[in-house]
Amino acid sequence: MTDTIVDLGPQTRIVARLAAGVRDEQLLDATPCPGFTVRTLLGHLQGLAVAFRDAGRKDLGPTTDTVPDATEPDIGPGWREELPLVLDQMAGAWRDPAAWAGETRAGGVALPGRVAGAVAADELVIHGWDLARATGQEYEPDRGALMASYGFLVAAADDPDRGAGLFGPVVRVPAESPLLDRAIGLSGRHPDWKP
Repeated sequence: MTDTIVDLGPQTRIVARLAAGVRDEQLLDATPCPGFTVRTLLGHLQGLAVAFRDAGRKDLGPTTDTVPDATEPDIGPGWREELPLVLDQMAGAWRDPAAWAGETRAGGVALPGRVAGAVAADELVIHGWDLARATGQEYEPDRGALMASYGFLVAAADDPDRGAGLFGPVVRVPAESPLLDRAIGLSGRHPDWKP
């Protein structure tokens, strides 16, 4: 996992840049994230940014208690302004060392702060890749966020309930592959996915 506080700001800025590069005609395109179009992936990113912002602030309530698949995520007409704003707020919440300490909650699950922070990094890294692949954009995640994501995914790789929840079965990737490709494989995606 991670015992280090990760500044999520560089990765949230990367995701915001990718979102800004989405063309309106791409919103209904498929993504590597099963069951998500570009539009619903953007809605998911917006929702998780709010949930993890509040989890980092320890402001527990409806935003941190809602199970991610409770409703199909969507974006409103102001998503181009709102998404970068909530991503920035999320990063700000996790810059406080208190966010990484004690307990918090996200997706209706109680978690140690350091685990929730790693999950937040993982969501940003993997969904950033999903968005970049689906929209044909270049993608290089922030190294600190990628390391936290990979650590989280390695720890979850042997979960016996895998495939029934957040991740599909692990996609085997050669050990000498780049770290991002190995993380993508651990998330249940194929690193060579194309639209």
